[in-house]
Amino acid sequence: FLSDTGIAYPVLAGYPQAYEDEEVVLVNNKCKCVTVTSKFVPSKENPEEEILERNIRIIVPLKSRENISDPTSPIRTTFVYRMTDLCKKCDPIEIELGGEIYNAQQSTSCDVTETCYTYNRDKCYTTTFPFLYHGERKTLQAALTPASCYAE
Repeated sequence: FLSDTGIAYPVLAGYPQAYEDEEVVLVNNKCKCVTVTSKFVPSKENPEEEILERNIRIIVPLKSRENISDPTSPIRTTFVYRMTDLCKKCDPIEIELGGEIYNAQQSTSCDVTETCYTYNRDKCYTTTFPFLYHGERKTLQAALTPASCYAE
């Protein structure tokens, strides 16, 4: 390959090879406190071959409430983790088919509300509470995740 100045530059074709110890994050679900990573490691049977190793890290929030926006709701005792739910991608993407642009989702179950075991810091959570002001009782709304509820 020659540039306009006549200097030859090498052209590399192909794809980047991952570093030996590099883990790739496949899922980082803040709502369920789950991270799934993968990396290639040498096979125990044949060290010259590499196999794909997946690691699933689950943090169980033991003081989580059934309704995280209601501090008076009972403590959650059941946690359900389904890989299909964790890996679904609901953000619409634009694809081109036959010269036409279409919006598509990579999952078919995006209309189901996700149960959060802790606060997803990207969402705004609020709760109401009674407030006594000059002898009058009022119900006010408070932000449980203020950084997500108020624009800077």
